[in-house]
Amino acid sequence: PQLPAAVYERRGPHQAQDEVHPRRVQDEPPSAAHVADIEQDEHLRRALEVGVLCNNAEFRDENEAVGDPMEVALLDVGAAAKMPRRQLLERFPEVREEAFSRETKMMATYHDSEADVRVAVKGAPEAVLEACTGSKSSADAEEKAFSSEDRNAWYERNQELAAQGLRLLGLAEKQVDSKDDPPYEDLRFLGLVGLHDPPRDSARDAIATARDAGIRVIMVTGDHPVTARAIAEDMQLESDGDLEACEGRDLADLENLQEQERERLVKVSVFARVSPEQKLNLIALHQQAGDIVAMTGDGVNDAPALKKADIGIAMGKRGTQVAKEASDMVLRDDEFASIIAAMHYGRVIFGNIRKFIYFLLSGNVSEVLMITLASLVGTPLPLLPLQILYINLIGDVFPALALGVGEGDPGAMKKPPRDPGEPILTRGHWLGIAGYSVVIGAAVLGAFAIGIRNMGLEGHAAVTISFLTLSFARLWHVFNMRDPGTGLFKNDITRNPFIWGSLVLCIGLLLLAIYLPPLAKVLGLQPPSAGGWGLILGMSLVPLVIGQLTKIRGRFKKGGREREGERHA
Repeated sequence: PQLPAAVYERRGPHQAQDEVHPRRVQDEPPSAAHVADIEQDEHLRRALEVGVLCNNAEFRDENEAVGDPMEVALLDVGAAAKMPRRQLLERFPEVREEAFSRETKMMATYHDSEADVRVAVKGAPEAVLEACTGSKSSADAEEKAFSSEDRNAWYERNQELAAQGLRLLGLAEKQVDSKDDPPYEDLRFLGLVGLHDPPRDSARDAIATARDAGIRVIMVTGDHPVTARAIAEDMQLESDGDLEACEGRDLADLENLQEQERERLVKVSVFARVSPEQKLNLIALHQQAGDIVAMTGDGVNDAPALKKADIGIAMGKRGTQVAKEASDMVLRDDEFASIIAAMHYGRVIFGNIRKFIYFLLSGNVSEVLMITLASLVGTPLPLLPLQILYINLIGDVFPALALGVGEGDPGAMKKPPRDPGEPILTRGHWLGIAGYSVVIGAAVLGAFAIGIRNMGLEGHAAVTISFLTLSFARLWHVFNMRDPGTGLFKNDITRNPFIWGSLVLCIGLLLLAIYLPPLAKVLGLQPPSAGGWGLILGMSLVPLVIGQLTKIRGRFKKGGREREGERHA
């Protein structure tokens, strides 16, 4: 969260003029102006002391803090009030800590004071308020009973602040005789602290991108339901219904839920006051509904849920080592947008691998078909062994590698998720490989036949025609690897600079094979005539033209189906 500034008014709801109540939390860092009266306001001072003492965060140096962001924010306010944690601990040494638990929703620390032991408590406002029996005015040393009217007034104030999207903590304290006394009995209420934790703009954009990609984002938080809803609205988190937050207790008895209730919970996008056990139930609920679940977490208690999820994602900065080890993925920057970026690159990499294999198989199978057909018919072989090796060296290396490092389709995150059980090459791809192989093989054999029958070529001259036709056909074939639905001239292939570089390199290597005498002699090639070049280029473009016409036809058919669906809708 951004550094909070504690701005207080001197009157709470239904309370005396001199009692402290937080008005709001500003976005700017704390400054001396906000805490100028800290020495004159004992109540404010004691509230800030509790926030700093009951705290597990720490500053490694002036610029780096370690711990929960809310606790770090409390240390920031304390430092601005000239109450750094180290100095406070020198005055009030910590002798015991009662760790935060999901059951109590509070934590407490015990500190040696001059005559007794001071207990500092912070936690969920409703839990702290419930444990309080008294309060003390800064103008009156006498402790006042905490009436039900006072408690309800603070409950209402808690709701009001939570509706503004503030993350709220209740602060309380008491004096006891021994560190062994129970922590959460007869507390004296000090007030509420609200922390503004605005979502980053990148998070909003990432959620919108995820929605377009068919990925549903569900917010699971320990915050108050009203706070959770306000944050969800601010983040523009959409759902099938409204954004009313569902509390974790609704997930407690998952096995006995009615089917209708299960369906309702699956559609909920905001869950508040969720315990680690309830996170496990939430994951199970969605997995039983057939969803692939990715779960984020940072604490030790999150480890079981991270392990149970299909993809566990731990925070790299504030995450515990246990959470990281239980996860499949660790975010170095703790940014939600990094998850969406990883999904984007995952889709692009998978698409590149698919194109790579598709391109190689369709080109190599065409060679097998050509040689097999020529052997069966009894005609001269259109290619020699060394020529096949040279073609594979050119076509299987440079264009294929260029496909593997492409940036992919910019619209990759506007497509629905791929079925995780889908193979790299589907039935449609195998049919495409067979089709392209036949077309490439037919084009090369056609050029070879025309060269022999119509142009009177024979021997190395005829083989040169088939060699160059196949080589150029495979080079042009790389443009058939564009994603369906993309433009003819503006697509992921034409935008890939490595494709153009590989084509220039391969064409240069082919020209060397023809016009460099030592190499041409080894490969058994002869420079073709102008007519031969025309035949080579014309026939080599046949697979490209047929492939592009097929994609255009498929695009129109898909568009027609979509428009028909819109009319029916």
